[in-house]
Amino acid sequence: MSEPGDDDAGSSADRMARIALTWLAEPGNRSMWSLVQSHGAPATLERLLNGDEPETAAAAIARAKANGFDPQQVADAALHRAERFGARLVVPSDEEWPERVNELATLETGRPGRLDQDTRPPLCLWVRGSWPLAETLHRSVAITGAHASTPYGVTVALDIVSGLCAKNWTVVAGGGFGIDTAAHRTALAEGGRPVAVLACGVDRPHPVGNAALFEQIAETGLLVSEWPPGFEPLRHRFLIRNRLTAAATVGAVLTEASPRSAAIQLMHRALSLRRAAMVVPGPVTSVMSAGCHELLRSHPATELVTGPADVLKALARPGRHDSAPEQRHGSLDPESAQVLQAVQQHGTATPESLATRTGLPLRTVLRRLPLLELAGLVQRTDNGVIAANRPS
Repeated sequence: MSEPGDDDAGSSADRMARIALTWLAEPGNRSMWSLVQSHGAPATLERLLNGDEPETAAAAIARAKANGFDPQQVADAALHRAERFGARLVVPSDEEWPERVNELATLETGRPGRLDQDTRPPLCLWVRGSWPLAETLHRSVAITGAHASTPYGVTVALDIVSGLCAKNWTVVAGGGFGIDTAAHRTALAEGGRPVAVLACGVDRPHPVGNAALFEQIAETGLLVSEWPPGFEPLRHRFLIRNRLTAAATVGAVLTEASPRSAAIQLMHRALSLRRAAMVVPGPVTSVMSAGCHELLRSHPATELVTGPADVLKALARPGRHDSAPEQRHGSLDPESAQVLQAVQQHGTATPESLATRTGLPLRTVLRRLPLLELAGLVQRTDNGVIAANRPS
C-alpha cells in the first residue's frame, strides 16, 4: 500500500516543501515529521501556512508569516546557494538516501524536554562531496569525544581511526576541535573517506579554524547537514545533530569525554538505537575520561574497547551491518559486476576508462565504484582504482 504523498515523493514540489519545512522548524520535530508522513510534504506545508500548526512550530511559523515568508523563494535561495558551493539536496525518495536514519522514527529516549522528544528522522539532507551518501555511510563508524582532548585521547583516536580505514570503514565525526579533528585528519592521511556531520549549513562549517580541513573533507569525503546552506551553528543544533550521527552509523566510539560532554548524549542516542556503543577507558585521574567511566558503569550495553581490534570485533557481531564482502560478491547488481570485471581485467583504471570499457555512463560508474570499495572489492590508488589485494 502506498503512503500518503507517495505520488509527489521526490518531485520539485516535494523537495521545495521539505526545504521550507526545515526552515520553519528544527530537524527532528515530532509533529512536523508525523504530518509529513500522513499527508506528504507539500500538503503539510499548505496546512501549516493555513493555520493548522503543530504547537512546537507555531512560534516559528508566526514569525515567518510576519516577515512575508515565501516557501518557494526560500527553497530557490537555498538551492542556488547550495549549487554555488557544490552541494546537493537529498530526500528520502532519492537512491542515495541513507535508509538507516529512518530508524529515528522509533527512537524514544524516555526523557523529558524538547531535544529528547524531537528525535524524528530528517526531512531532507544537504550533502557536499561527490560520493553517494548511502554507500558511503553503509559501513561507517562515528568517532566522538572531547573538544579539549588530551594527548592520550588523541593517540587512542588516531590508532582506532587508522585501523578502521585499513579495513575500509568510513569514519564519521562532527568537525569540531579535539577528537573530531584528530579523527578527520587521520582518515584523510590514511586515504579514507571522512564524513563530517555538521550543525550548520554545509557552506559555513564550524569552527572557522577548521575551514581548510572542511575543504579537504569536501574534496575527499562528504560534508552532511540537515540545515539549509547559510544556517548558523547555534548551540542546540549540535545536540540535535547527534541523533543523526548515531542513526547513520553502525556504531559509535567514545574515546574521551567529561561527564557533561555533548559526546555522552551522542552515545545515549546510539544505545537507544541499539547501535554498537564502544567506550575507551582512560586514566582514573583524568576528568576527560570520567564521562567514559560513568557510561561504562551505568550502561551494561556499552562495550569497553582499547584499540582497533576491539572495535572491529564489536562491529563484526551479527546484525551490525550487511554480510561480509566476500558474501556480497556474488549478489552484486549487474552494473556493479560489470565495473568490477573491467577493473579485474585491466588493472589500474580511472572512472573515465571504466566508462569506456563497460559502455556505462560515467555517472553510473561513479555511483558503483564507492559501493565496490565499501564491499572491499576494489581500492583506490593515486592513479585510479585497482582490484582489492592486487599489487599496485
